[in-house]
Amino acid sequence: MKIVNLRTRDAGVTLRYRCDGLSLALGDAVMIDTETGEEIAFVAQEPYVEATGEDIPSVKRLASEKELDKYFDICAKEKEAFFKCKELIAARGIEMNLVDSEYTFDGKKLTFYFTADGRVDFRELVKDLAYTFRTRIELRQIGSRDQAKLVGGIGMCGRELCCCSFLNHFAPVNLKLARAQGLSLNPGKLNGACGRLMCCLQFEKEAYDDAHRRLPEVGARVRTPVGMGVVTDVNYIEETLNIKFVSENDTEIEKYSWEDIEDLNHDMKRNKDNGKGGSGKNNKQNSFDGDSDADFDGGIDSEE
Repeated sequence: MKIVNLRTRDAGVTLRYRCDGLSLALGDAVMIDTETGEEIAFVAQEPYVEATGEDIPSVKRLASEKELDKYFDICAKEKEAFFKCKELIAARGIEMNLVDSEYTFDGKKLTFYFTADGRVDFRELVKDLAYTFRTRIELRQIGSRDQAKLVGGIGMCGRELCCCSFLNHFAPVNLKLARAQGLSLNPGKLNGACGRLMCCLQFEKEAYDDAHRRLPEVGARVRTPVGMGVVTDVNYIEETLNIKFVSENDTEIEKYSWEDIEDLNHDMKRNKDNGKGGSGKNNKQNSFDGDSDADFDGGIDSEE
């Protein structure tokens, strides 16, 4: 099956469509069927072959010059509608932040996306908009994550935001994920463009959960080739430990790879798996691993 990833707008997630029998290149315009009717979309990634049992819709055809001209006219009308709506919002004194405007390809519906701190009474505004544009009007309140998804942008990693490239839904993200990864609880480093915790914290959760189950915690006593020591730091990515050795005359800290000393501490893994032994801190961590991930919907300083 030949698959192509498409976008109907400059930002937003890509849509998977079948393109058997079509020769498509990056940037080509095609016509597709969507929930709102026929729409124009653009190739966001070169087509590829994939064996899948999914029920994937098919691209209808390449867009004609006439359809492309209509698309560019719609884009121009959307910009005009956006600024006109902002004027009407200001005239009504409504506390809302307009994010985007979107026409359906047939021009029968105009949707305005906005953010607001609370519920907004926009009934009179809808009447003004319907009178001005003479079409069906929809005002849709969205959250800060959806705003970033619509607007698009570049993350601190230097790549396009995950929410407007491949994420089809937002997974729950909370500060427990940051703590489990040993990250500094700094809003500037943990929050994404939307002002919420970065979605990519969720991507590495399974890897860190696995490392937490296998590696000892800070404060645990472990065996090494030179004797017993106390773990002072754990690097879950490299899977290395800093181990402190205390003698009568001196205190030393040595770095060990967990792979090199795991066989010497096989009983620690067995006790950890059985929930036996270990310090109170280890027990607390085991309890943490079983906690559900409640969605975090506030600033980083309000998690508690």
